[in-house]
Amino acid sequence: MTDTPQDPPEAPKQPPSPDEITRKLEDFIKNSLGGQVVFSRVEPGMRSVAEEESAEAQPPPEEPAPSYDFRYKPADIKAYLDRFVIRQDEAKKVLATAVCDHYNHARMLREHKKQAGASPLEFTKQNVLITGPTGVGKTYLVKHIADLIGVPFVKADATKFSETGYVGADVDDLVRDLVAKANGNVQLAQHGIIYLDEIDKLATGGEGRIGRDVSGRGVQTALLKLMEETEVSLYAPNDMRSQMQMMFDTRKGRTGREVVNTRNILFIVSGAFSGLEKIIEKRQAKAAIGFGAMVTEKPRTDDMLREARTKDFIDYGFEAEFIGRLPVRVFCDTLNADDLFQIMKNSEGSLIRQYEREFHAYGVRTVFEDDALRAVAERAAEEKTGARGLVTAWEKVLRDFKFELPSLALPDLIVNGTLVKDPAAALERCRQDAQSFSTDSRAEIVHRFASHFSIEHGLELVFDTEAVRALVNRAEREGCGIQELCDRLFKDYPFGLQLVSRSSGQKAFHIDQESVEHPDRFLSELVVASYRQPESPVS
Repeated sequence: MTDTPQDPPEAPKQPPSPDEITRKLEDFIKNSLGGQVVFSRVEPGMRSVAEEESAEAQPPPEEPAPSYDFRYKPADIKAYLDRFVIRQDEAKKVLATAVCDHYNHARMLREHKKQAGASPLEFTKQNVLITGPTGVGKTYLVKHIADLIGVPFVKADATKFSETGYVGADVDDLVRDLVAKANGNVQLAQHGIIYLDEIDKLATGGEGRIGRDVSGRGVQTALLKLMEETEVSLYAPNDMRSQMQMMFDTRKGRTGREVVNTRNILFIVSGAFSGLEKIIEKRQAKAAIGFGAMVTEKPRTDDMLREARTKDFIDYGFEAEFIGRLPVRVFCDTLNADDLFQIMKNSEGSLIRQYEREFHAYGVRTVFEDDALRAVAERAAEEKTGARGLVTAWEKVLRDFKFELPSLALPDLIVNGTLVKDPAAALERCRQDAQSFSTDSRAEIVHRFASHFSIEHGLELVFDTEAVRALVNRAEREGCGIQELCDRLFKDYPFGLQLVSRSSGQKAFHIDQESVEHPDRFLSELVVASYRQPESPVS
């Protein structure tokens, strides 16, 4: 009888490693709470609990300076804003001055704090209230100021907040969002900008007006302490994800009791304030009642809103303490059709650049001519939504072109007034041109020349249908090739168009039949016109 071999005894099961435990905890938190909590192991260099308690007993370290250096003048900020925002000259000046005052005071406070025995400096914050209709550039102004200075910027809609304890966001989350924007740099976040839009929706009902709800007053009260000076906990006390993040951050050296001081955070709020003009008109009418009162023409809404006083905002539904913490007030003008044309033509953030990139992604070179821009500006002005109306107007015009042109393999598109007036007829011509060019190799040579010109010189030559036909006919008359003809006719264009581009910023040039017949005259007229044109009105 042979002994049956027995299996060796199982080795004792090893406990999971710290990395495995961390990984399982992270997966559990992510699946259960949907959060992004980062767990960290206790490395040899980390402090123990006893070391943390000892460190807490030590005096706090000297506050480091934020990682930006504010040395701007108001004129510098306004000149920067002029590149992006059309008109709003008064708003630019007021905002530039308020921002310079605020950050200069913040710098002086830091420098004064380092002087031993110096008495504290008094500092009244210059928070800003911007009024004006939708689409006039209120958000754009504030965003570009923050970009220029290099401080974190948080934008929020005031309607998403509610009183603590109700459904909705807590206003303290604005400050924590600044820290997140600053990549955890608390000192930089303490010098950021918080922008609250739709602030007029927090009005709680004034004379003859029904407010949003009772939480509007509670949100105003909660914002009071933030706009003045208070300390906000870095970790939200009622948010489980934030509390768990705090637990594990304490393992990396934080105490879990870090706070963000709002003293140097600049608050800017804005709103359309629809109906405020009626309150102002009522106040002015009371002052004009009597036998000696003069009968005057009723002012425009824009002019009336410029006359808004603190009492008018209180009657609108704001708490006196809240509106009093917004001492700097400015009104943004309504944009007319000419302003909308200038936005498309001269603003660095022009919507036209976006459409050019969208068509270029499919290999279509696009030129937008002035008559098209003016026609669309007129339509957008009728929308009564400011610059936002431009998107609506252009979408109706270009919708079918954006759908069909990538499949037509047509390399160029001239957007002119005729196309804007009748997009369907213009699209049908594009279909016919695509069919014609697909069977004519000579047209392809013209488009290859334009592509090579763009790659070599960074400028776009956009040949329309008549220009391509004119080149083909001229090559036949002169008995030469298309490439040879293009090289000869446009030999001076690289240098000449660079001059035009440096003067006007133009990068794409429409080549029509006249340009082919008289290329030198066309180039000369472009150069002369670029240096004679007056400076664009951007403010």
